[in-house]
Amino acid sequence: MFSKILIANRGEIACRVIRTARRLGVSTVAVFSDADRGALHAELADEAVHIGGAAAAESYLAGDRIIDAALSTGAEAIHPGYGFLSENPDFVEAVEKAGLTFIGPSAKAIRAMGLKDAAKSLMEEADVPVVPGYHGEAQDLVVLAGKANEIGFPVLIKARAGGGGKGMRLVDDPKDFGDALSAAKREGKASFGDERVLVEKFVASPRHIEIQVFGDNHGNVVHLFERDCSLQRRHQKVIEEAPAPGMTDEMREAMGEAAVKAAKAIGYSGAGTVEFIVDGSEGLKSDRFYFMEMNTRLQVEHPVTESITGLDLVEWQLRVASGAPLPLAQEDLTINGWSFEARVYAEDAKRGFLPATGTLSRLRFPKEGVRVDSGVREGDTITPFYDPMIAKLIVHGPDRDTALKRMEVALNRTEALGTTTNIAFLAALCRQKDFAQGDVDTGLIDRELDNLNAAAPVPDLMIALAAVAVLEPNGSDPASDPFETLGMWSHWTPPKRVVHLVNGDAEYELAVFRLTSTRWSVSNYRESSSSFDTVEFELVSNQGGEMRVDHEGRIFGARSLRIGGELTLMSGGASFSFVLPDVSVGEFDTDEGGDRLVAPMPGVIKQMSAAAGQSVEPDTALIVMEAMKMELTLTAPRAGVIAEITVSEGDQVADGDLLLSLEPQGD
Repeated sequence: MFSKILIANRGEIACRVIRTARRLGVSTVAVFSDADRGALHAELADEAVHIGGAAAAESYLAGDRIIDAALSTGAEAIHPGYGFLSENPDFVEAVEKAGLTFIGPSAKAIRAMGLKDAAKSLMEEADVPVVPGYHGEAQDLVVLAGKANEIGFPVLIKARAGGGGKGMRLVDDPKDFGDALSAAKREGKASFGDERVLVEKFVASPRHIEIQVFGDNHGNVVHLFERDCSLQRRHQKVIEEAPAPGMTDEMREAMGEAAVKAAKAIGYSGAGTVEFIVDGSEGLKSDRFYFMEMNTRLQVEHPVTESITGLDLVEWQLRVASGAPLPLAQEDLTINGWSFEARVYAEDAKRGFLPATGTLSRLRFPKEGVRVDSGVREGDTITPFYDPMIAKLIVHGPDRDTALKRMEVALNRTEALGTTTNIAFLAALCRQKDFAQGDVDTGLIDRELDNLNAAAPVPDLMIALAAVAVLEPNGSDPASDPFETLGMWSHWTPPKRVVHLVNGDAEYELAVFRLTSTRWSVSNYRESSSSFDTVEFELVSNQGGEMRVDHEGRIFGARSLRIGGELTLMSGGASFSFVLPDVSVGEFDTDEGGDRLVAPMPGVIKQMSAAAGQSVEPDTALIVMEAMKMELTLTAPRAGVIAEITVSEGDQVADGDLLLSLEPQGD
């Protein structure tokens, strides 16, 4: 076993590797960028080395700096985590040339699977089923469009390098093929430095099922069963589970055998994942799965495999890389129970899952019944430079229903404030009928998006509690001045204050009466306010926003947190946010039909299709932005003429920056 390793990554995966290394008595070295100075992974490691600027190209993608950090600290091996340099064969060769060990597969194996077209050809030779498609060298529009017609629409255009949904476009209509091809090539070039693509048949009722494989340097390869990763948005996974619902012994054996064949065909060593697309239109059948790609690294969703097998895959990685054989043979591996993983992101599900930034003013996770893999703490900032993941929540249960219920409870008890998150969306997904029954496919989220994002009505009691929390955010503390102890005092009637709250489209102007030192009544102040029934309750205690409430004989807890002009109330696993209009808060113009097009998030301007004086119609594509590994096309908010353009290609813009303005078309 190694005595010291360097982790060439950041965030939750770096923290994850550090935990296992510490348990095994292995010292760790972290690396960090300007943006990650003081980050959790740098704090947890035994040593931390600064390697460059905030941009990944200046730090986590700078292989020479990472190798120098390993050599200067006496590390013997480098663990790449996932992303960044984890599947870069040139980096592997540079690591080995420096006399260090790469904790992962060989450069040859990575190259064999690094290009999707070549990998599919290799898999066909190894008798692994592949999706019908075109994987050739020709990249001209006319050739690719012709191949798409031969295959039959719908088709998927996929960047031949990389993964994670980058450079991937689904095309249903031949007339959209050209624009989709251009976008896929652009994104492939930006993400992987390779704009070449392949075209494949889009499988009906597709399910994404992958097999975890593990090989060593002694010729042994095993599979550790399957994971179902069908719940996706923008071709990126949201909730993963193991095992796959509806999986039969025959199907599991066939897929496991195919995955082991794939790994053996390239002499694979270390942790890897063979991803299959499965035609689930008639249930899971052993002749309806097709090789998509192989990820030659540890996957984000590896914890669900650890949960059902009781194994530590990072420990396996370290042991295999140090020369040991696999700890177990295939016949020694078994499945125990069911596991789910939910990815908590700083993103806005209601705005097309746009990444969000902000400082985590509150971050609390359940203390029992859930494993939390996170690389951030309360007070940390989600920046625009990297993937906006906050945490992964992993639960386990004896069966699927129990495990899924535990996931919903864990999400309901998670508190993350200071940025927009997808927690409410994930909780709604756990309750979605089809998913709850195990009837999943990769299109489920798109079909159910409106229902999943539908906001539940805010109970009047929660509105009333929010109004009181505005007036007494930290409770009533004894004061030395007897007149201060009177607080809201009135001679003839109960003292009253008026509070104005906004929740979505609803505006409330509320009269708040303090009946006694602990008893409150809240009612509508004006007829024009949104509908609200009078509520009375007793505030048993309120210390620093931690409240105990007695309402009609039911006692429960609630927590309030105010940041600037917004107050959030949390109770019973639900979270409600209110804007306080009396407080000045920053705003920017995002109204549909407005005269200004603004940046919806921080990012880089990748492509401009707009020109001053150009006439545009509503939804005309004008600007392509890239942020947090995602490409976003911005369109005209209304018909008009472009009056002014304030940005150019390559510019870095902030959330809310003006990009261009419109003026009415002339008569």
